[in-house]
Amino acid sequence: MLAAGDNWTDILAVLKWFPLHPRCGLYMRQLDIPGIDTKFVEQRKGILTELLNIILPEETIDHSATSFEQRFGLRVKPLQVRMRLLDQTQYIQGLSDLTIPVEQLKDWSSAANRVFITENEINGLCFPDTENSLVIFGLGYGVDILRAVTWLREKEIYYWGDIDTHGLAMLDQVRSFLPQTCPMLMEESTLFKHSDLWSVEDKPFSGQLTRLTPGEHQLLCSLQNNTWGQGVRLEQERISFQAVKQFLASL
Repeated sequence: MLAAGDNWTDILAVLKWFPLHPRCGLYMRQLDIPGIDTKFVEQRKGILTELLNIILPEETIDHSATSFEQRFGLRVKPLQVRMRLLDQTQYIQGLSDLTIPVEQLKDWSSAANRVFITENEINGLCFPDTENSLVIFGLGYGVDILRAVTWLREKEIYYWGDIDTHGLAMLDQVRSFLPQTCPMLMEESTLFKHSDLWSVEDKPFSGQLTRLTPGEHQLLCSLQNNTWGQGVRLEQERISFQAVKQFLASL
Protein backbone atom coordinates (compact mmCIF):
# COMPACT_ATOMS: atom_id res chain seq x y z
CA MET A 1 0.00 0.00 0.00
CA LEU A 2 2.85 2.39 0.73
CA ALA A 3 3.84 2.16 -2.92
CA ALA A 4 0.73 4.15 -3.78
CA GLY A 5 2.58 7.23 -2.48
CA ASP A 6 0.99 10.52 -3.42
CA ASN A 7 -2.07 8.82 -5.00
CA TRP A 8 -3.97 8.35 -1.73
CA THR A 9 -6.33 11.25 -2.39
CA ASP A 10 -7.33 9.71 -5.71
CA ILE A 11 -7.55 6.21 -4.20
CA LEU A 12 -9.92 7.51 -1.54
CA ALA A 13 -12.07 9.09 -4.27
CA VAL A 14 -12.37 5.68 -5.95
CA LEU A 15 -13.13 3.97 -2.65
CA LYS A 16 -15.95 6.47 -1.96
CA TRP A 17 -17.44 5.93 -5.42
CA PHE A 18 -17.83 2.13 -5.37
CA PRO A 19 -20.11 1.87 -2.28
CA LEU A 20 -22.39 4.50 -3.83
CA HIS A 21 -22.63 2.52 -7.11
CA PRO A 22 -22.64 -1.19 -6.08
CA ARG A 23 -22.28 -3.63 -8.99
CA CYS A 24 -23.02 -0.83 -11.45
CA GLY A 25 -22.61 -2.90 -14.63
CA LEU A 26 -20.54 -0.23 -16.38
CA TYR A 27 -17.35 -0.67 -18.37
CA MET A 28 -14.31 0.68 -16.52
CA ARG A 29 -14.00 3.37 -19.19
CA GLN A 30 -17.47 4.60 -18.20
CA LEU A 31 -16.71 5.22 -14.52
CA ASP A 32 -17.42 8.89 -13.89
CA ILE A 33 -15.35 9.62 -10.77
CA PRO A 34 -14.56 13.37 -10.52
CA GLY A 35 -10.87 14.07 -11.13
CA ILE A 36 -10.02 10.40 -11.79
CA ASP A 37 -8.80 9.10 -15.13
CA THR A 38 -10.14 5.58 -15.68
CA LYS A 39 -6.57 4.45 -16.43
CA PHE A 40 -5.87 5.23 -12.77
CA VAL A 41 -8.25 2.43 -11.72
CA GLU A 42 -6.91 0.10 -14.42
CA GLN A 43 -3.34 0.55 -13.20
CA ARG A 44 -4.14 0.01 -9.50
CA LYS A 45 -6.39 -3.01 -9.50
CA GLY A 46 -4.23 -4.79 -6.91
CA ILE A 47 -4.40 -2.24 -4.11
CA LEU A 48 -8.01 -1.33 -4.93
CA THR A 49 -9.00 -5.00 -4.69
CA GLU A 50 -7.46 -5.25 -1.22
CA LEU A 51 -9.24 -2.14 0.02
CA LEU A 52 -12.61 -2.73 -1.64
CA ASN A 53 -12.66 -6.23 -0.14
CA ILE A 54 -12.55 -4.52 3.27
CA ILE A 55 -15.01 -1.67 2.83
CA LEU A 56 -17.70 -3.06 0.53
CA PRO A 57 -20.67 -5.09 1.81
CA GLU A 58 -20.17 -8.81 1.25
CA GLU A 59 -23.23 -9.06 -0.98
CA THR A 60 -21.65 -6.66 -3.51
CA ILE A 61 -18.49 -8.76 -3.96
CA ASP A 62 -18.21 -11.89 -6.11
CA HIS A 63 -15.40 -13.72 -4.33
CA SER A 64 -15.38 -16.50 -6.94
CA ALA A 65 -14.53 -14.08 -9.76
CA THR A 66 -11.08 -14.11 -11.33
CA SER A 67 -11.04 -10.52 -12.59
CA PHE A 68 -11.38 -7.13 -10.90
CA GLU A 69 -14.34 -6.27 -13.12
CA GLN A 70 -16.32 -9.40 -12.32
CA ARG A 71 -15.47 -9.21 -8.63
CA PHE A 72 -16.91 -5.74 -8.19
CA GLY A 73 -19.72 -5.79 -10.73
CA LEU A 74 -18.20 -3.91 -13.64
CA ARG A 75 -18.99 -4.90 -17.19
CA VAL A 76 -16.39 -7.16 -18.81
CA LYS A 77 -15.14 -6.63 -22.33
CA PRO A 78 -17.14 -9.11 -24.44
CA LEU A 79 -15.37 -12.22 -25.67
CA GLN A 80 -15.34 -12.24 -29.45
CA VAL A 81 -15.58 -15.20 -31.82
CA ARG A 82 -14.35 -14.83 -35.39
CA MET A 83 -15.72 -17.06 -38.09
CA ARG A 84 -16.07 -17.33 -41.84
CA LEU A 85 -19.09 -18.69 -43.65
CA LEU A 86 -17.72 -21.09 -46.27
CA ASP A 87 -20.89 -21.52 -48.34
CA GLN A 88 -21.79 -18.48 -50.45
CA THR A 89 -25.48 -19.38 -50.31
CA GLN A 90 -25.33 -18.81 -46.52
CA TYR A 91 -23.66 -15.39 -46.55
CA ILE A 92 -25.45 -12.77 -44.44
CA GLN A 93 -26.28 -9.86 -46.76
CA GLY A 94 -23.08 -10.59 -48.65
CA LEU A 95 -20.94 -10.89 -45.50
CA SER A 96 -18.82 -13.98 -44.90
CA ASP A 97 -16.14 -12.93 -42.37
CA LEU A 98 -17.79 -12.11 -39.03
CA THR A 99 -16.62 -11.32 -35.50
CA ILE A 100 -19.42 -11.76 -32.96
CA PRO A 101 -19.55 -11.46 -29.15
CA VAL A 102 -20.07 -14.93 -27.72
CA GLU A 103 -23.14 -13.69 -25.80
CA GLN A 104 -24.80 -12.89 -29.14
CA LEU A 105 -23.43 -15.93 -30.96
CA LYS A 106 -25.04 -18.31 -28.49
CA ASP A 107 -28.47 -16.89 -29.36
CA TRP A 108 -27.91 -17.32 -33.11
CA SER A 109 -27.81 -20.61 -34.97
CA SER A 110 -26.06 -21.07 -38.28
CA ALA A 111 -27.72 -22.90 -41.16
CA ALA A 112 -24.43 -24.74 -41.73
CA ASN A 113 -24.37 -28.40 -40.73
CA ARG A 114 -20.58 -28.62 -40.44
CA VAL A 115 -18.27 -26.46 -38.31
CA PHE A 116 -14.48 -26.45 -38.50
CA ILE A 117 -12.47 -25.05 -35.56
CA THR A 118 -8.84 -24.12 -36.17
CA GLU A 119 -6.40 -22.23 -33.99
CA ASN A 120 -4.36 -20.49 -36.68
CA GLU A 121 -5.71 -17.22 -38.11
CA ILE A 122 -4.20 -17.66 -41.57
CA ASN A 123 -5.70 -21.15 -41.83
CA GLY A 124 -9.08 -19.66 -41.01
CA LEU A 125 -8.69 -16.89 -43.57
CA CYS A 126 -7.66 -19.16 -46.43
CA PHE A 127 -9.92 -22.11 -45.55
CA PRO A 128 -11.46 -23.29 -48.86
CA ASP A 129 -15.11 -22.70 -49.70
CA THR A 130 -17.04 -25.73 -48.47
CA GLU A 131 -20.71 -26.49 -48.91
CA ASN A 132 -22.93 -26.07 -45.84
CA SER A 133 -19.97 -25.22 -43.58
CA LEU A 134 -18.29 -22.50 -41.54
CA VAL A 135 -14.92 -22.15 -39.83
CA ILE A 136 -14.21 -20.66 -36.39
CA PHE A 137 -10.61 -19.60 -35.83
CA GLY A 138 -8.05 -17.82 -33.68
CA LEU A 139 -9.19 -18.90 -30.20
CA GLY A 140 -6.31 -21.16 -29.12
CA TYR A 141 -6.86 -22.49 -25.59
CA GLY A 142 -9.62 -19.87 -25.36
CA VAL A 143 -11.74 -22.26 -27.39
CA ASP A 144 -13.54 -23.05 -24.14
CA ILE A 145 -15.70 -19.93 -24.64
CA LEU A 146 -17.59 -21.95 -27.27
CA ARG A 147 -19.01 -24.03 -24.44
CA ALA A 148 -21.79 -21.44 -24.16
CA VAL A 149 -22.75 -21.82 -27.84
CA THR A 150 -25.10 -24.74 -27.36
CA TRP A 151 -26.24 -24.97 -31.00
CA LEU A 152 -22.78 -26.30 -31.85
CA ARG A 153 -23.78 -29.55 -30.14
CA GLU A 154 -26.10 -30.23 -33.08
CA LYS A 155 -23.39 -29.79 -35.74
CA GLU A 156 -20.64 -31.92 -37.25
CA ILE A 157 -17.48 -30.57 -35.59
CA TYR A 158 -13.91 -30.87 -36.88
CA TYR A 159 -10.95 -29.56 -34.89
CA TRP A 160 -7.73 -28.73 -36.74
CA GLY A 161 -4.74 -28.01 -34.55
CA ASP A 162 -0.98 -28.54 -34.56
CA ILE A 163 0.23 -32.12 -34.44
CA ASP A 164 1.96 -31.82 -31.09
CA THR A 165 1.09 -32.49 -27.47
CA HIS A 166 -0.72 -29.18 -27.01
CA GLY A 167 -2.72 -29.65 -30.20
CA LEU A 168 -3.99 -32.99 -28.89
CA ALA A 169 -4.69 -31.38 -25.51
CA MET A 170 -6.88 -28.79 -27.24
CA LEU A 171 -8.68 -31.53 -29.18
CA ASP A 172 -9.37 -33.20 -25.83
CA GLN A 173 -10.55 -29.85 -24.42
CA VAL A 174 -13.02 -29.28 -27.27
CA ARG A 175 -14.43 -32.78 -26.76
CA SER A 176 -15.17 -31.90 -23.12
CA PHE A 177 -18.17 -29.91 -24.38
CA LEU A 178 -18.47 -31.09 -28.00
CA PRO A 179 -17.88 -34.84 -27.70
CA GLN A 180 -18.70 -35.46 -31.35
CA THR A 181 -15.57 -33.57 -32.47
CA CYS A 182 -13.43 -35.26 -35.13
CA PRO A 183 -9.78 -34.34 -35.78
CA MET A 184 -8.75 -32.75 -39.07
CA LEU A 185 -5.29 -33.60 -40.40
CA MET A 186 -4.00 -34.50 -36.95
CA GLU A 187 -2.97 -38.12 -37.45
CA GLU A 188 0.38 -39.87 -37.74
CA SER A 189 0.21 -40.24 -41.54
CA THR A 190 -0.08 -36.46 -41.99
CA LEU A 191 2.81 -35.97 -39.56
CA PHE A 192 5.13 -38.20 -41.59
CA LYS A 193 4.05 -36.85 -44.99
CA HIS A 194 5.40 -33.50 -43.80
CA SER A 195 8.47 -34.73 -41.89
CA ASP A 196 10.71 -32.20 -43.67
CA LEU A 197 8.63 -29.41 -42.08
CA TRP A 198 8.80 -30.54 -38.46
CA SER A 199 9.73 -28.03 -35.77
CA VAL A 200 10.43 -28.38 -32.04
CA GLU A 201 7.83 -28.07 -29.28
CA ASP A 202 9.72 -26.32 -26.47
CA LYS A 203 7.34 -26.96 -23.57
CA PRO A 204 5.27 -30.08 -24.34
CA PHE A 205 2.13 -31.00 -22.45
CA SER A 206 2.98 -33.80 -20.04
CA GLY A 207 -0.39 -34.61 -18.51
CA GLN A 208 -2.96 -37.31 -19.19
CA LEU A 209 -5.89 -36.85 -21.57
CA THR A 210 -9.09 -38.87 -21.24
CA ARG A 211 -11.06 -38.02 -24.39
CA LEU A 212 -8.69 -39.22 -27.10
CA THR A 213 -9.29 -42.31 -29.25
CA PRO A 214 -6.77 -45.16 -28.88
CA GLY A 215 -4.97 -44.02 -32.03
CA GLU A 216 -4.82 -40.42 -30.85
CA HIS A 217 -3.60 -41.54 -27.43
CA GLN A 218 -0.83 -43.56 -29.04
CA LEU A 219 0.22 -40.50 -31.05
CA LEU A 220 0.25 -38.43 -27.84
CA CYS A 221 2.44 -40.99 -26.07
CA SER A 222 4.87 -41.13 -29.01
CA LEU A 223 5.20 -37.35 -28.99
CA GLN A 224 5.58 -37.16 -25.20
CA ASN A 225 8.19 -39.93 -25.23
CA ASN A 226 10.15 -38.32 -28.11
CA THR A 227 9.82 -41.50 -30.15
CA TRP A 228 10.68 -39.70 -33.42
CA GLY A 229 12.97 -37.05 -31.98
CA GLN A 230 13.03 -34.36 -29.33
CA GLY A 231 9.81 -32.35 -29.19
CA VAL A 232 8.56 -33.27 -32.66
CA ARG A 233 5.71 -31.05 -33.86
CA LEU A 234 4.02 -30.18 -37.12
CA GLU A 235 2.39 -26.77 -37.07
CA GLN A 236 -0.95 -26.70 -38.82
CA GLU A 237 0.00 -23.87 -41.18
CA ARG A 238 2.85 -26.00 -42.57
CA ILE A 239 0.47 -28.63 -43.90
CA SER A 240 0.09 -28.37 -47.67
CA PHE A 241 -2.99 -26.67 -49.04
CA GLN A 242 -3.48 -29.67 -51.31
CA ALA A 243 -3.77 -31.92 -48.24
CA VAL A 244 -6.48 -29.60 -46.87
CA LYS A 245 -8.46 -29.80 -50.11
CA GLN A 246 -8.11 -33.58 -50.23
CA PHE A 247 -9.38 -33.88 -46.67
CA LEU A 248 -12.43 -31.74 -47.42
CA ALA A 249 -13.14 -33.68 -50.60
CA SER A 250 -13.22 -36.92 -48.56
CA LEU A 251 -16.03 -35.74 -46.28
